[in-house]
Amino acid sequence: MTEAILEPGLRIVDPHHHLWDLRPLLPAFPEPRHSFLETIGRSPHYTFDQLLGDLQTGHRVVATVFMECGAFYRAGADDALKPVGEVEYVNGVAAQSASGLYGELRACAGIVGHADLTLGDRAKGVLEALRGAAPERFRGIRHAAAWDADPEVLGPPFHAPQGLYLSDAFRAGFAQLAPLGMSFDAWLLEPQLGDVLDLARAFPETTIVLDHCGTPLGTASYAGKLDENFARWRTSIRALGECPNVHVKLGGLAMSFCAMPDEGPEAGWPSERLAALWKPYIETCIEAFGAESRASAASTSLRVFHEAIAASALVRRGPASSQRVHETRAQIACPMRSRPWRRQGSPPSHHGLGQGRSGERVSVMAHNFVSVGTPLLSLG
Repeated sequence: MTEAILEPGLRIVDPHHHLWDLRPLLPAFPEPRHSFLETIGRSPHYTFDQLLGDLQTGHRVVATVFMECGAFYRAGADDALKPVGEVEYVNGVAAQSASGLYGELRACAGIVGHADLTLGDRAKGVLEALRGAAPERFRGIRHAAAWDADPEVLGPPFHAPQGLYLSDAFRAGFAQLAPLGMSFDAWLLEPQLGDVLDLARAFPETTIVLDHCGTPLGTASYAGKLDENFARWRTSIRALGECPNVHVKLGGLAMSFCAMPDEGPEAGWPSERLAALWKPYIETCIEAFGAESRASAASTSLRVFHEAIAASALVRRGPASSQRVHETRAQIACPMRSRPWRRQGSPPSHHGLGQGRSGERVSVMAHNFVSVGTPLLSLG
């Protein structure tokens, strides 16, 4: 389905998208395929041309941040260095976009890659190689820890060990990030949120970005249990919100793991119906991460990032004198109609894309639905 685009002149930064070619890989997965694989299988080849097509459907997306997804790894390299190939590829896409041939869009202006942090101290060399592949754009890494005792929840694509973020080997590698000025994107599932909370408390100097609202679960053995588990999820989000080094991305709720809606991202629901379904999760995150002010050295950072369909609420954390929450609850109820954060200067985001002219409005979103009617494209 399609809907009228609101505020088409609003400058938008998409902080979470992927590029891939899954055509050689999908046939290796057994039939019947997991619902997540069925979804991404509808767009098995998604590179710059497809991204550009989605971003030129009416919204004014001026920049994006690429999120690692295990694509275009280096053939023949040592296992530890294979992910450098993904960053090399994406940096080329960024250079293509930066040529100006495609308008004002600067695709992949920030790049988040992958490194195996269980390498411990040896992870530092990989991190340096990743930065060397895109010195002007590389911002940090993601090492996913999504795991559940029920294998049907995640399906065959994901193989993280239980308790990854708690392991000594992982933490030895994680300790390399802050000295290099790199951020960490965390993807794990709602029952695991205690692991990232423990990690954040153990490394308060490292910026952590929680992906996808912490991925509440509504599939497989969790089917029909979203309401039952909401209080537990909310308690975890509130605890994470107390950690000044933790940020959250609002979105990902249409992924098959979350089952919001049950029919998945192809359900064709209108934006207002989706907004009503997601409202308790979006409001909880904003209240936890943006409602209170904290004076700190990082007082100008953005703590809430958006993966909504279009302009959604963006909350700035700052000193008490400059704290702003520009959205009312009624506006949050329909992200498509909410007003974005109004700049009061140029605070940087964790991906380094927070530049802008004073008074200019910039919203941050990600293309779980690039535009209304575009299928979900995310490996988490």
